[in-house]
Amino acid sequence: MSTRGINFLDEWMAEHLPDVVTDDPGAVTDLADQAMRAADKEGISADEIGEEVGSVFEIILEAMQSREGGTTG
Repeated sequence: MSTRGINFLDEWMAEHLPDVVTDDPGAVTDLADQAMRAADKEGISADEIGEEVGSVFEIILEAMQSREGGTTG
């Protein structure tokens, strides 16, 4: 099994995710869509990424929720 999909997603998230904490499903959906469009442009299919990571939405949501730099009460 290739790791190309997960490597692409890791690099894409490092470059494109904002440095904020969020659990807004709309924002996460938009980011997941952007990531998948970028992958397609690189010749990486949704299936290739999905077999490595499962749900791109869930991976981005988890990354966004664990971002440092957000304010806490």
